[in-house]
Amino acid sequence: MSEIKVLFAASEAVPFAKTGGLADVSGSLPKYLNKLGADIRVVIPKYRSIPVQYLDKAEPLASFIVNVGWRHQPCNVLRVEHEGVLFYLLENSYYFDRDGLYGHYDQAEQFTFFSRAVLELLPQIGFKPDIIHCNDWQTGVVSLLLSAQYKSKDYFSYIKTIFTIHNLKYQGVFPKETLNDLLGLGWEYFTVEKVEFYDQVNFMKAGLVYSDVITTVSKTYANEIKYDFFGENLSDVIRRRSNDLYGIINGIDFEANDPATDSRLFANYDSENINGKYINKSMLQESLGLPVDKDIPVIGIISRLVDHKGFDLIACVLDEILSENIQLVVLGSGDYAFEEMFRHASARYPQKVSCNIKYDATLAQRIFAGSDMLLMPSLFEPCGLTQLFGLRYGAIPIVRETGGLKDTIQSYNEFNGEGNGFSFANYNAHDMLYTIRRAIAFYHNPDIWSMLVRRAMKLDYSWDKSAREYLKLYENLCKRL
Repeated sequence: MSEIKVLFAASEAVPFAKTGGLADVSGSLPKYLNKLGADIRVVIPKYRSIPVQYLDKAEPLASFIVNVGWRHQPCNVLRVEHEGVLFYLLENSYYFDRDGLYGHYDQAEQFTFFSRAVLELLPQIGFKPDIIHCNDWQTGVVSLLLSAQYKSKDYFSYIKTIFTIHNLKYQGVFPKETLNDLLGLGWEYFTVEKVEFYDQVNFMKAGLVYSDVITTVSKTYANEIKYDFFGENLSDVIRRRSNDLYGIINGIDFEANDPATDSRLFANYDSENINGKYINKSMLQESLGLPVDKDIPVIGIISRLVDHKGFDLIACVLDEILSENIQLVVLGSGDYAFEEMFRHASARYPQKVSCNIKYDATLAQRIFAGSDMLLMPSLFEPCGLTQLFGLRYGAIPIVRETGGLKDTIQSYNEFNGEGNGFSFANYNAHDMLYTIRRAIAFYHNPDIWSMLVRRAMKLDYSWDKSAREYLKLYENLCKRL
């Protein structure tokens, strides 16, 4: 069939703006899809924090007015090409010239503007996609607005939509007045079957109800969210749409994350010669003020410090973990209680704990390269990218069997030699502790451990396979009447 045209709409994308895994997906999946012959372009807001080196390359493309209810807001479009992918940056100083990407008091208004601007953009730039691929609640109302207000126009009549759930927990729930005041829709849309959610309006639900196809970022998570425990009060909607729901595991950009060429590392290495990994380990220990000792296993934690990432389990047995002869390197920020837990641990165990409450992309890569293990005891994990980066850099994941962690990590079996990490099934602190101790025991068997490291580094969790799955999904959707 002819070349598929896709507009990929997201609230963040590497290298322009990032708070989490969505940015990694938005920045790398389109590159791989373009290599497969699709014409896929990305649209994101132009935030204040976008690095100047990318803005210097941006070209003004169009200007138009976006109606947000009774408000008439200007939108300027900047075009910039990065690694062969066209990115459109939507500029409005009132909504996006601010510190931070999320959490502002008027998020409903911000992302209603962005969602409508995504649609208004198309005729302005002369790009008529077959599919608009929306991501998470920030673009959830694109499909709703397309269905309610744009489908009757010839330019939009054949456009279809895909909505990807990256994390169902974050939904964009706002007062019901949002329906009229911002979206310009009547009360006929305020029903349980449409966008009403406990007497409020839910942007995530709008994406689930009105998109032609729904995807999420692992097969296990796609199944889990049909059940109430994982469904975040939307499991009934997801079950109704189960015939249109697909789980496609995320990948990572193997070119940008290659230990053999990564300039952020202290030393480069590959699966055939892993000596450089041990140089990274000693340099990481030294740079963080930990004792330099190759025989002490380093366990890395790179995460948002929030409850569903399993930090309540760690809190239960932290002293028992630190009674082992290990070092713990933590990078991330989040809930104050968990930040304080690691700060206090660092003060009590200065020879064992390095606490880094921040986001630092270079330090993250050095932790991947210098750690022996990565700990991810999540209550739920739609996909998880950290374990994939860990495998790429030879840091063996210790995970709970949920979502994408279950799909990508198989626990090492000493009887048949299979497996690429360590895992536990029950959300239980002592099951986690047992699994950590099991990993430590195998670490002290050099033959087994070096085999695991080399095996992990040879695994292919690049975007290539997953991009082909997305392309097939796009093609099948375009065949629908």
